[in-house]
Amino acid sequence: MSGSDTSPTAAGTPDDALGPALADAVRGTGASMGGLFLTEEARPVLRLVAVCGLPVEFTAPWQHVPLGAPLPLTDALDEDRLVWVGSHAEMARRYPRVAAVLPYPFALAAVPLTGVRRCWGGLVLMWPAGHLREPSARERGHMISVARRLARLLDDAPRPPEFPDRPRVVAVDTPRHPVQTGLAAADYAERLPEGALALDLEGRITFATATAARMLGRDTELLLGTRPWQALSWLDDPVVEDRYRTAVVSRAPQTFTALRPPDHWLTFDLYPDASGISVRVRPRSERSPTALPPSAGHRPEAAPTGRLYQLVHVAAALTEAVGVHDLVEVIGDQILPAFGAQGLVLSAADAGRLKITGYRGYPPDAIERLDGLPLDTGLTPAGQVLATGTPAFFADPAELARTHPHAPRMSVKQAWAFLPLVIMGRPVGCCVLSFDEPHTFSADERAVLTSLAGLIGQALDRARLYDSKHDLARELQRALLPRTLPALPGLDVAARYLPASHGLQVGGDFYDLLRLDDTTAAAVIGDVEGHSIAAAALMGQVRTAIHSLATAGASPDEVLARTNRLLADLESDLLVSCLYVQLDLALHRAALANAGHMPPLLRREPRHASVLDAEPGPLLGVAPHSAYPVTTVPLPPEAVLALYTDGLVEVPGADPGETVDALARYLAGADADDLEKLIDNMVGRAWPAGRHTDDIAVLLLRANGPRV
Repeated sequence: MSGSDTSPTAAGTPDDALGPALADAVRGTGASMGGLFLTEEARPVLRLVAVCGLPVEFTAPWQHVPLGAPLPLTDALDEDRLVWVGSHAEMARRYPRVAAVLPYPFALAAVPLTGVRRCWGGLVLMWPAGHLREPSARERGHMISVARRLARLLDDAPRPPEFPDRPRVVAVDTPRHPVQTGLAAADYAERLPEGALALDLEGRITFATATAARMLGRDTELLLGTRPWQALSWLDDPVVEDRYRTAVVSRAPQTFTALRPPDHWLTFDLYPDASGISVRVRPRSERSPTALPPSAGHRPEAAPTGRLYQLVHVAAALTEAVGVHDLVEVIGDQILPAFGAQGLVLSAADAGRLKITGYRGYPPDAIERLDGLPLDTGLTPAGQVLATGTPAFFADPAELARTHPHAPRMSVKQAWAFLPLVIMGRPVGCCVLSFDEPHTFSADERAVLTSLAGLIGQALDRARLYDSKHDLARELQRALLPRTLPALPGLDVAARYLPASHGLQVGGDFYDLLRLDDTTAAAVIGDVEGHSIAAAALMGQVRTAIHSLATAGASPDEVLARTNRLLADLESDLLVSCLYVQLDLALHRAALANAGHMPPLLRREPRHASVLDAEPGPLLGVAPHSAYPVTTVPLPPEAVLALYTDGLVEVPGADPGETVDALARYLAGADADDLEKLIDNMVGRAWPAGRHTDDIAVLLLRANGPRV
């Protein structure tokens, strides 16, 4: 008799299995809520695919998370370790954006889902207030084990997981005795002198006693299925929703007092658990310190508390957007869902026209027709809002046609918000949010979008400035590094330059290969201190000096010594590390001179590689009369010499020396037939997540001539 398949995927698709696996993880770790994030392959974004113990509305700011965002989960993936945040105070210190959006007491763990083939994403678990500040070694081991089981589930899946439009909500089943869930429990609640309500985690009323309905002034049938702050106008206050949110996230009891007109003060006690919130309603003769202010006539519509927190998150994300592409991602992933919009067009004002810099929800041909429209106030709403500085909102096509009858209709969108992006009176561009269905903009939405327009305008201005500097830096870097390396008989070569993952992407790392004669060549690699235009410019000067000295016949020690004196004459404040290697391809040997650079790796034959112990001299630019010892090593045929800069091995949280030794061990057993692929693998070994913090230059040399 054959055994049955009991794996999580046996009963359905891997997507069906992920939800129960998340619920098991929450139950098994004793957490109150959890979220499962998976990494998109097409772009560097984490998607929240399943949530447990938390309303999906709470997760709006986290449904699309850029891998570069400063969050516990991204740090966990970047460093491949469990990240623990034990209190809200610690969260505010380490991750202020998270603390601003979730201002509640809780503890959080983020664990990467590292599988055999790749890192699939991460698991986030949360505990209520009162949890230990630091988990025990057993708890840490259990969380890591749970993450590994989830990663194994994804490894074994026959196809990649799907990304739903909204995260799946997974229930954590709480065992209850049958007599606790029937008429007996309802009869018990009805006999109490106080009112009783039950809310689910979404805040909707699922049970109300007759006493509670009478105290609230609303029939039970009209209360069921509604949220209290929506069903009862006198509870329509952000404080009420905030108390509910605090109870859900912190799992701690909450109390507030509110005035039911005309003069009935009621106290609400909230008692949360994993399945919902029990609410006790009782009369209160005096106002308490937690009382809501009484309503005095009509008051302006208040923004929902959830949206307020989400906008705090959006504002923080806008300040961190680096380039225009990042800004479009923030608007598309954060602002569109917050307002239920489906389309985005972000344009920059340029020479009297609007140049589209990014979009969402439109076909490319429509964007092509819209790109470059003139800033004509009579033709487009965008021109009008930029001229007046006042946003324009159109609830349907008819409203748009009444005010702009000649505006081109190049899409099937049904409602629009045109937001002018203006800084100190200077038009920067226009942001258009659009809707697939007619949409009436409330006063709250208009006010919030108008405020966001100012933040988007400043972010767009910064992003365009960054992109222009980045383009300049990239062109400068391209001009200073060799476009191609010379082909030399007896030598195979591969080289790579990778800019830092952040910043201007310009630095002082350089490499070169010089043909000296028919059997002699010189390889050089170096690193100028800093990441700036000045560093790149000095790098160009150093590279030119070394090229001139080497081709003039100088020995390795003379090349570095004379370059060092040149730097002293230039009186530069920047220091330079450099490794110069003279290759004798006829005699199969290499002579090395090192000015404070990382030691090279040499694989003399398969399964035998080591770190070359070449005595280094001081950095270039330290002392004008420094000497640089020369070390000579054999370079037999098929030997591989690896030169690299410190960006390859200086990994946060790791000792550079250990990383160098690990790369030497990898080089010994690696397939060296394809040097380009070997570089990819070496970089991937040192930086599995790919987010290297410094420039990286790698130069691989393989002797291929016959033995003598």
